[in-house]
Order: sequence, then C-alpha cells, then structure tokens
Amino acid sequence: MAGYRNALKHSDITPKADWLNRRQLIAGAAALGALPAAPALAGLGAQPSPYSTDAAPNSLEDITSYCNFYEFGTGKDDPARNAGGLTTDPWAVKIDGLVDRPGSYDLGDILSGVTLEERIYRFRCVEAWSMIVPWAGFELKALLERVGVQPSAKYVAFETLQRPEEMPGQRSRLLDWPYREGLRLDEAMHPLTILATGLYDEPLPNQNGAPLRLVVPWKYGFKSIKSIVRITLTEEQPKATWNMANPREYGFYSNVNPEVSHPRWSQATERRIGGGLFARRQPTLMFNGYGEEVAGLYAGMDLSEDY
Repeated sequence: MAGYRNALKHSDITPKADWLNRRQLIAGAAALGALPAAPALAGLGAQPSPYSTDAAPNSLEDITSYCNFYEFGTGKDDPARNAGGLTTDPWAVKIDGLVDRPGSYDLGDILSGVTLEERIYRFRCVEAWSMIVPWAGFELKALLERVGVQPSAKYVAFETLQRPEEMPGQRSRLLDWPYREGLRLDEAMHPLTILATGLYDEPLPNQNGAPLRLVVPWKYGFKSIKSIVRITLTEEQPKATWNMANPREYGFYSNVNPEVSHPRWSQATERRIGGGLFARRQPTLMFNGYGEEVAGLYAGMDLSEDY
C-alpha cells in the first residue's frame, strides 16, 4: 500500500485504567513509562494534517472486502471470509535486537505510551489497483524512540504472527512463513511511516491486519506487513518474504515507481477499486505522490537497480 496522508487530533482519551486492566505480558513494559493513555484507534475529533488528501476515501466495504493477506488465502475475498477466527486479544509485540529496552510488550501498554496525537492517514494503495484508505494509528518513530535505537542499527525487521490453526493460508507451502518484511532505519523513522490500529472509526479488521500493521505509503502493498508480533533492529539488511520468494520480481525497497515495470506487467498505470470493472486507469505517481517528502531518502541511488 502506498499513499496520501492526513492526521487527527484527539480530545477523547481512553482512560489508562482501561488498558492496564489487561493482563500484562511484558518483560520490559516499564520501558514505555507511565504516560498519558492513547486510544487504540483514531476517528473522534479528527483534524486535517499536512498529510491530508482531498480525495474521497474508499468505502469500508471496499477496504475490508478486497484484500491481500495470504495467511488467509490468495483470493482477494479470502481474507474477509477466513480471518474471523483470528484471536487478537491479548496481543504482544516482541521488540529486540539493537535496542536499549528489549522486551515483549503488550499492545495495550504500547498504545498507552503513545504521547503523539493519534493520526489518520488516507492512503492510495498501488498494485495495478489502488484505494484511498483512512488508516488510524501512530508514527513508528514514536515507538522506536521509546525503546531506544542503538547507534549501530541500520534496519528494522518485522514478522507476522504464525498461527496456522487460525490462519489457514499458512498450512500451504506458498511462502516461507512467518511473513517477514524490513525497512531501512531512515525509512522506518520517517513521519509518513505508521503503525495502524484502525480505519475510519473502527478497530482494524482482522482481514486488514489486526490488531497492528505497518503502513508505508510510498511503497507497494506487500511492504506494509500485517498482524505484527516482532520488531527487530539490526545492522544487516533483513529478509523480506516476497524478495526471498522471487527477487527478480520483488525488490527489497519496492518503492512505487511507474518507470520500473514488474517483469509480468507494467506499473505505469493503476485502477481505482470501487470504480467498477470499466473504471479508467490513471497514471501511477512516483513514490505514490510522496516524492517531495521521501525522494531525498534515495538520493544517489539507481532506482531501476534498487527497486
């Protein structure tokens, strides 16, 4: 997924007691600190941000019924049909590697430690089709700074939950499970990179990556890993599932680039979901329209080689 932006401000705050009532799983929860609580999702009291788009978002039905989440099947409607049995509470995220405060952090404690305003971003998702999605979440940077990034860290690696009894797609050998992804540290620390916990005024649905997913708006959709259970800071470039499966077709960076064709199709145009089978295709924007914000991250790189 890749995209457009927009943030929000909250006047309604979830009481901290509501989060801390939950069973604590943390070996390191104290590292997040006893800070004012943040809500699990955004939507109330939303205000436009510099990252807003004027484009109308897709409907909730579009967003939740047309998904890529191979852990629940390869069809676009498989996740909506098969993800209902996924258990998302309690949920913990292991944060390890080159960090000062490693541990297994309960999601409630992660959210209660977020001091930045909750943000909602409207993204365009590009994979020969596109959407505008009003994600709700917070900057990944806020979490990484809280656990303390060590100077030698250069990359951030992510892993999805592996639970084949609830994720039927993992019973196949289609991919090397668990699903893995990675970003360069400067990409991960960019303010456009968020951890999403909801969309519209709703908690993040299972088929869209509940309860916590990455959203990197200038990259193709498979970079925005879903149902995250592990975040690792590392000095070495981490493994990424589709890059491992087929490096010729899927590069590590996977920036939206209309000038670099996928070996089996052009990426120069996209079709908006929700416009019907005969919707007109439109030009794909470099970095999904975020060139002004992110092009500097790749200064001096050949993006036809580092795709």
